[in-house]
Amino acid sequence: MTLRIIAFGAHPDDCELSAGGVAAKWAAAGHQVKFVSTTNGDAGHFEMSGAVLANRRKAEVECCAEILGIETEVLDIHDGELMPTLENRKTFTRLIREWQADIVLCHRTNDYHPDHRYTGILVEDSAVLVVAKFFVPEVPALSKNPIFLYYSDNFQKPYPFDPAIIVATDEVIDQKRAAIEAMPSQFADRDSWLGRYLPNVPEDADERRAHIREWLIDRDAAVANKYRALLGQRYGEAKGATIKYAEAFELCQYGAQPSAEELHALFPL
Repeated sequence: MTLRIIAFGAHPDDCELSAGGVAAKWAAAGHQVKFVSTTNGDAGHFEMSGAVLANRRKAEVECCAEILGIETEVLDIHDGELMPTLENRKTFTRLIREWQADIVLCHRTNDYHPDHRYTGILVEDSAVLVVAKFFVPEVPALSKNPIFLYYSDNFQKPYPFDPAIIVATDEVIDQKRAAIEAMPSQFADRDSWLGRYLPNVPEDADERRAHIREWLIDRDAAVANKYRALLGQRYGEAKGATIKYAEAFELCQYGAQPSAEELHALFPL
């Protein structure tokens, strides 16, 4: 069975950071994966903006898609301006239907950035509508509801992230590193978001790129360490203890509700 997975991220880099590893593993196994950036990222820099930055970031995630073996799309919505409107609800519903998605990934709705929050809300709002025959009738409704899951995060209110599935990404971590390096507007420029705000960023361009890249990769190591018990359950205690990097996902209460065994079978080992 070939799975079809669509992931929504607020900006051109969010899907790649949150699900780049599992996407690479799915793609390598012959499944079809698509990343959608719900804004064009045209405000996410401190030296450039507008169409110049939007075009640059679109080109970057297109390069990432080649590295990961997936498809990508960037919506023409300004960075910081995504709103949970009816028009956007229809757009999200169309995208999920057109992809014939079995699995949908997105941000949780308790997140620091409004674009992240509203991406989560719009995906949640689409969860029931993707099977509603007379909503957006120009695109045929899905015959069954996909499984909806959230990316991991460290926000605690109103409740902390609760992983339902975890995926070791050690085998594809170099692909994820390469994807990060393909997004210098975010993770290498001195005036990129992390170049400006991450502590102790080196002035040297090569050192700065490596410093930011490894700081981001260490977030996957933190996921593996935080949910080590879940890795042990999925991979066995011996192997679970040796896994260095991982991505984890929380099951949304909307959409299909697979058992733990069914979820395990759908996500790559």
